Amino acid sequence: MKTRTFRGVVMLSAAAVAFSAAGCVGPSTALRTGGAGREWKTTDLTNGLVRVQIVPEIGGRIIQYKLGDWGFFWVNKALAGTKQPPSRLGPDGAWLNYGGDKVWPAPQGWDNDAQWPGPPDVVLDAGPYQAKWTTENGRNTAVLLTSPPDRRSGIQFKRAVTVFDGTTRVRLAVTMTNIDTKPRRWGIWGVTQFNAANRHGPGYNKNLWGYCPINSRSVFARGYGVLFGKDDNPSFQPDRTSGIMRVNYQYRVGKVGLDSPGPWLATVDQTDGYAFVHHFEFDPARPYPDKSSVEFWLNGRGEIKAYGKVIKMPDSPPANPYVMESEILSPFASLKPGGSYTYRYEWAAAKIEPGVPVVGCTEAGVVCRPLRAKAADGKLKLTGSFGVFYKGSVELSLLDANGKVAARARAIPIAPTKPLIVSRTALLGAPLPETATAAVLTVKDAEGKIVGQLAQAKIER
Repeated sequence: MKTRTFRGVVMLSAAAVAFSAAGCVGPSTALRTGGAGREWKTTDLTNGLVRVQIVPEIGGRIIQYKLGDWGFFWVNKALAGTKQPPSRLGPDGAWLNYGGDKVWPAPQGWDNDAQWPGPPDVVLDAGPYQAKWTTENGRNTAVLLTSPPDRRSGIQFKRAVTVFDGTTRVRLAVTMTNIDTKPRRWGIWGVTQFNAANRHGPGYNKNLWGYCPINSRSVFARGYGVLFGKDDNPSFQPDRTSGIMRVNYQYRVGKVGLDSPGPWLATVDQTDGYAFVHHFEFDPARPYPDKSSVEFWLNGRGEIKAYGKVIKMPDSPPANPYVMESEILSPFASLKPGGSYTYRYEWAAAKIEPGVPVVGCTEAGVVCRPLRAKAADGKLKLTGSFGVFYKGSVELSLLDANGKVAARARAIPIAPTKPLIVSRTALLGAPLPETATAAVLTVKDAEGKIVGQLAQAKIER
């Protein structure tokens, strides 16, 4: 059967936004985040869609990731723009928690030398990193961050950060090298701190959520394990039907770990409709720190046991701010002296429909309300809600029982700064093929190249 093109098969509400075609630029700008005279010199990567702001001098932190004007990460206002003291520690040796995203060795602990006792940590967490630009075709495309050598853990980190044109996806490659004279065994731990404050008034954001798939063959009896805080913390809400772990920020201290198979982890502000996604790979054949590939930490009131003692967390936002951490961990890497291991993962972000969860994720975007397709009387009704990672277009295809394309609709423009809501019915320009059994949404980039499938649904007749 020849493929037929249907014009006006369905109306998809997605506003297109014009962006500059600028590639990644830099090397530095001033980030004014404090009072008069308080600013950090940041190394920036931007493509007109997203801006990644790095402060090498404070532990090589990616201090902010922005989609348009929306900043996802928490930044400590009390420390923003300040210069580190020579000790790299706060009063009485306290941790200077600047916020943003950083890389640590795992597991964390205080029992022996095979555990990382930070934070605080004056080398890997707070030491000055070197930043070097990677240039391709005459423009800056990536930043390589190199940590000081850490004698206690016996390792040194290098983190390459790459931003691509036309997408919110950012690639991160973290290399851990054994600089010791004896073997070392660590995992790589990516810690991202999200702003959990209510941006429209006082208090915390009651609609900040974390989502990731639960391992159907988990080593944990419930599919997850509580690492800190109360075992019955109501923030942790596994959905057995969908197989998704849901974590709701409620300003109650706690931490949970999962051996999630991924390949995604989403942190979602459902109040304003923004989703941030970690893409990662899971290796079930290898051991992981804390037996976990994903962890969520929640700042809040309550008690935890850490540093060999019970700590009562204050019910005070200035001292105990509204922060939710979404963390990913690599498998353990056993390194001989001079040996290295690289852990690769990606970030992406999208504007979504407010008030809806994320139930799935592909390389092209996130799924909030799954695609449904109903056919009757020559009409095809599609419903669903999504967020996309690319500026480009989405195309509807109708497939037959053999997976071959029976018909296509005209592609419509899309952008990560607008949700993609499929919610209307239109008359077909030709009869709906009786052979059509499935509807597929495919995303193409600005150059028309297919970047991935967003959703597929069986046509209900």
